Amino acid sequence: MHRLGVRSKTNMISGTSGEAYMAEKDKNPNLPEDDVLTMPPEGEPPHNNDREPEDEHAEGPELEVHQDKEFIQQVLSAVRENNQDQAVELVEDLHAADIADLLEVMSSPQRVGFIELLGERLDPDVLVEVEGAAQADLYEHMPNEQIADAVTELETDDAVYVLEELGAEDREEVLRSLAADDRVAIEESLSYPEESAGRLMSRDLVAVPEFWTVGQTIDYLRSENEDIPDDFYDIFVVDPSHKPVGTVPLSRVMRTHRPVTIGEIMDDDPTLVDVAADQEEVAYQFSKYHLISAGVVDQSQRLVGVVTVDDVVEVIGDEAQEDILALAGVSEESGVNENFIEVTKDRFTWLFVNLGTAILASVVIGLFDATIEQMVALAVLMPIVASMGGNAGTQTMTVAVRAIATKELSSTNALRVVNRELMAAAVNGFALAVFSGFVAWAWFGNAFLGGLFAVAMLVNMVVAGLSGVLIPLGLNRAGADPAIASSVFVTTITDVVGFFVFLGLAALFLL
Repeated sequence: MHRLGVRSKTNMISGTSGEAYMAEKDKNPNLPEDDVLTMPPEGEPPHNNDREPEDEHAEGPELEVHQDKEFIQQVLSAVRENNQDQAVELVEDLHAADIADLLEVMSSPQRVGFIELLGERLDPDVLVEVEGAAQADLYEHMPNEQIADAVTELETDDAVYVLEELGAEDREEVLRSLAADDRVAIEESLSYPEESAGRLMSRDLVAVPEFWTVGQTIDYLRSENEDIPDDFYDIFVVDPSHKPVGTVPLSRVMRTHRPVTIGEIMDDDPTLVDVAADQEEVAYQFSKYHLISAGVVDQSQRLVGVVTVDDVVEVIGDEAQEDILALAGVSEESGVNENFIEVTKDRFTWLFVNLGTAILASVVIGLFDATIEQMVALAVLMPIVASMGGNAGTQTMTVAVRAIATKELSSTNALRVVNRELMAAAVNGFALAVFSGFVAWAWFGNAFLGGLFAVAMLVNMVVAGLSGVLIPLGLNRAGADPAIASSVFVTTITDVVGFFVFLGLAALFLL
């Protein structure tokens, strides 16, 4: 397990030539002669420090190209003219994420033309970066043979992501096109539950026995073994049954003398993730313990993969986006670049539910129709009571839902949090009740009406504060997602209670 931390200042030896090394040796007699950082590997030429510096002002691809109207028009012009050379020239220096952004701002016909124009020159990483309707168009119009070729160039976790987004028939066809070992690894990853560590992990890792020396490990990493990943942060130390017994940060290996064994420098208490763990739980562990990577183990505690921080950052972003959208009653399919029909269907369901809650609030108002007819001021003031309660409840609910997601709020501290929210709601409710009561008195010249208005405001604010924290806690305990269902219950409660209390008090004491 490698943890993020403050980097200490170290003296680096350039090691550009034997003369440079001897000069440094004269200054520092304790300099180790076997240090791997002092000299280039045997048989390799010295590093050339005399090369010309790169031009710092060299032009490169612009950032946020999908917001550059002129650039987009050039790309679309190439698509309309079926000019493959121009299209390739425009995007060849772009990052895959920027190409994905371009696809997402295009219309569907433009996307299809652009995809067909690029053909096999399309960066495989675009398959991972693109989302929504653009992803559907890309996967549909990109030949399965090309997808299979792209999958072989991706890391295991990215390959799994691409395949799980394909339809069943296309997935099977792509899998049949893969080499046997790649197919087995991907199929095993697909067998794990969705949004689990098994789907998130990469099988590309470095594992060595603890009796190996640092020199052996470095020589192994320098070898042409195809199983060694291009990028990694930690070296896993395993026993003969391939169970992890420790980890060594790559930086520590490079700073240690060659004869030292890996077992001497390893961290013998690594943070491990169960292969069936939910990806949100994995992200929580990375955030809590400041991890860069963590090993993934199966039920037998054997090392089967690794989750790295770049994957977790994406998970954290996705989960936060999902919670924010869920609070508003929309899903990820309701983005600005998504299909019109899908957006309409997704939002209609939630709006229909809200229509039902609005009718319920109207039924409560209907119970006091005679009271409202006798005093029009009630109709003017009652929306204020409900609105203030709804706003207060939404504030508390948002904080509670986020705290539950980050595990800051649980049954262990629920009572303390509920008491705090009750006190905050009571204080805010009292202050606003006094102010609004005087406003109602001055507005309608009726002190008793102002007093009832203030009491109703205070009661609804307190109820809003309590419901804003109790409802998410209750839904979470029941196994439901608080982000999805909390807002409906909270707004319904504040509307019904606000109308009922205000109109009920008016019916009892004013008329």
